Amino acid sequence: MRVSTWLVWGAVAFFLVNLFGLVLAVVVNSFSVEWFGTWWPNGLTTSWYVTAWRELDLLEVLVVTVQVALAVVVLSVLIGVPTAYALARRTFPGKRLVTVLFLLPILLPPMTYGIPLATVLYKFDLAGGIAGVIIANLVPSVPFVVLTMTPFIEQIDPKIEAAARMCGARTSAVFTRVLAPLLVPGILAASILVLVRTVGMFELTFLTAGPGSQTLVVSLYEAMFSAGIRAQQAVDAMAVIYTGSMLVLLVVALRFVNPTQLVTRLKEPA
Repeated sequence: MRVSTWLVWGAVAFFLVNLFGLVLAVVVNSFSVEWFGTWWPNGLTTSWYVTAWRELDLLEVLVVTVQVALAVVVLSVLIGVPTAYALARRTFPGKRLVTVLFLLPILLPPMTYGIPLATVLYKFDLAGGIAGVIIANLVPSVPFVVLTMTPFIEQIDPKIEAAARMCGARTSAVFTRVLAPLLVPGILAASILVLVRTVGMFELTFLTAGPGSQTLVVSLYEAMFSAGIRAQQAVDAMAVIYTGSMLVLLVVALRFVNPTQLVTRLKEPA
């Protein structure tokens, strides 16, 4: 092996060891009775999870997180799938411009458009509640569904739709009875990816959430940096709950999402 290859693998190993050490330290500290200046805590307990659940209102936070995530997933699919169909099957003036506009919320950092978006939502009294959080998360989620579903739609032979229309099926019937069953894997993949993205979205949720509409990631930030004295173990317990939920979502996403299906199908030569 070349020296450069050893250097790359060494850098990767160094990164993974440090990452594993940081995660392990947080997990162990969330179970520790007290941990000062030693390699291992003086004792282990699960009471900090009970404290975090009670004092940080984790049940309410989890309910809000689920409500926001499910609402964003449903609305993103309802809006994004027909839009992806139009982009995949129709040719119209400005199609490339529309595609670029859908790419912008994904390519740009959320904070760049999050502040103006939050300003508009506050102006119309939409921010500060669950509705504002849902609207803000739809901005990157709908384009994400569009870009995810477009390759799935392009992989379906248009002759299937033409055959259904020749049999007298209307456009709505073609979409619901012919295309929808074929698009179930794509819709499932897009839904899971949007779910993971929404649960982990901090910037837009932080800018638009109020006291009763904070998701888990924003509540974790508030518990860490807001005024007041909180035990570090309780905050770490909350962080472990958040990390565990994200890992579960990622495992589910990798189970149902095939990355090879997210590549746009190349047009065959005539």
